[in-house]
Amino acid sequence: MTRLVIADDHPIVRNGLRDLLLSVGGMDIVAEAATGDEAVQKALRYRPDVVLMDLQMPGLNGISATQEIVAADPAIAVVVLSMFEEDDSVLAAVRAGARGYLLKGGPQEDIIQAVHGVATGAAFFGRRVAGKVMELLAGPPPAEAFPDLTGRERDVLDLIAAGLSNIQIARQLHLAPKTVSNNISNIFAKLRIADRAAAIECARAVGLGRAAGPLR
Repeated sequence: MTRLVIADDHPIVRNGLRDLLLSVGGMDIVAEAATGDEAVQKALRYRPDVVLMDLQMPGLNGISATQEIVAADPAIAVVVLSMFEEDDSVLAAVRAGARGYLLKGGPQEDIIQAVHGVATGAAFFGRRVAGKVMELLAGPPPAEAFPDLTGRERDVLDLIAAGLSNIQIARQLHLAPKTVSNNISNIFAKLRIADRAAAIECARAVGLGRAAGPLR
């Protein structure tokens, strides 16, 4: 049996996915989630083989939820199921650790094939997404994210995304707490965001926050 968690904030979508997956046999829906935070909690509680993940959900978005799940248990395969096929969304999902990316409204057989594929260690991308992924991976490296930030501000943002407090960041970078606070204010202003949660979301979407290093 392939054990799954379905994460989508729309009950109709969850019901449709459940009915589809159960109709083919060999599938066990161990849990469902309506928010990103709930998706992480249930994935780490039930340790499924596969998580079907929507990108836009209340609270933690699908990219950040994917990153948290994969970081905690790389054996869990995440397949993103989204309305969006923009390069940024696809690339962010791949960088977060998703093993598959499908577009909602695509062929139902793609979902079945994706679940079977990623559960056995393969990657699976929908027909309209596969070519885009190949182009992104074969093309030149993307320009550095957040070019308006200084090197120090980028370091601070990276540590914010890793979950460190201001005091921990100050110790890690050998800075005064006031300097860290000033850097964070500059980051918020340059990225046009209002709070720490938005900073974490932006940073993790481009791959920051994966390693904080040892605290000193």
